Amino acid sequence: MALALGGFGIGLTEFVIAGLLPQVSRSLNVSTAAAGWLISGYALTVAVGAIAVTAATAALPQKPVLVGLVALFVVGNLLSALAPNYGVMLLGRVVAALCHGSFFGIGSLVARRLVPPERASRAVAVMFAGLTVANVLGVPFGALVGERWGWRATFWAITAIGGVALVAIAVLVPAWAGATEGRANLRTQLHAFRSTQVWLTLTATALGYGGMFGAFSYLAYTFTRVTGFSTTDVAWLLVVYGTGLVVGNIAGGRGADHNRDATLLVSLAGLAATLTVFGALASSRPASVILVFLLGVFGFAAVPGMITRVTDAAGGVPLAASANVSASNVGNAVGAWLGGLVISAGWGYAAPLYVGAGIVGVGLGVIGVAVCGGGVAGGGRGVGVESGGATGGGEVVEARES
Repeated sequence: MALALGGFGIGLTEFVIAGLLPQVSRSLNVSTAAAGWLISGYALTVAVGAIAVTAATAALPQKPVLVGLVALFVVGNLLSALAPNYGVMLLGRVVAALCHGSFFGIGSLVARRLVPPERASRAVAVMFAGLTVANVLGVPFGALVGERWGWRATFWAITAIGGVALVAIAVLVPAWAGATEGRANLRTQLHAFRSTQVWLTLTATALGYGGMFGAFSYLAYTFTRVTGFSTTDVAWLLVVYGTGLVVGNIAGGRGADHNRDATLLVSLAGLAATLTVFGALASSRPASVILVFLLGVFGFAAVPGMITRVTDAAGGVPLAASANVSASNVGNAVGAWLGGLVISAGWGYAAPLYVGAGIVGVGLGVIGVAVCGGGVAGGGRGVGVESGGATGGGEVVEARES
């Protein structure tokens, strides 16, 4: 739960800015396009920082690293709260984003060490619950606080949440759960990326996220231009979507502990089907409400299983878990770009839903290849993984996770 609190704060930082952009733009006297870099700059930093920061801290005990990452998060949001100009605001966003990927990557490994092997994916889901709840509360929370006390008050509140999370992790997470035990040197971690299964899982993660967020990025336009909802309806519709994320996260964690590969296949198949049906029924209000909920459910149900699958395939090295976060952010960026292309081409505001379905369909094929190629044995505290993945060959990477 301490890790989940950290995830909640980090999730708020990521999502809350969307509801504050108009205020920030006026206050700092910058264009809407420039203000948008507070979102895209954050995402790009997450994609790069997840790997860079994890690699730089490879040989260090993971609990102190987690505490340091949350401290970095606090500093970044403090800079945003105090920012006298746009440059400092953007710097604050970049500093806060540096901790994002590594926190979830390293934290997911620490979380699964705290429970028996058969509950590994559920432990990861509990940690990611903070992120999903932040998705539900982020935009309305930021809008409410920002409307009452100004956008800076929102970042002061997030800074305070980060401070509480820092103390909670320092006090409640046991040191043994974050011990590296001599296995986390950078060379060993890079060696794990020789596994075919690692790359197949990372690719499936990027495609699954890319398809979902490629459609999600333009949902406000779909709701208002196709379905006929008013702009004021968008907020509660996004809460419905966020609620689906919470449900999907819990269900996906439980399902992955029971049968991980089957859960991943069902999740991606359900997501592709939901996006396709959503595109066909986007003009229907009742159908859109149900389908945006299912979009959240199937969209996040694969996350716990993908995290545990890639770390098992890599022999438990933190860099693989962080690379999974990077892959999801790369997928987000590419999916949003492709969705924008079809809108610009005049295919309509429902078109990103079909594009998303196609991207997820490719991801389903990739994970299908991975599973048919031999899959990855589920693991909790002890993992032995063939570095060559399903194709054989390579060396055996063995890592004890506790």
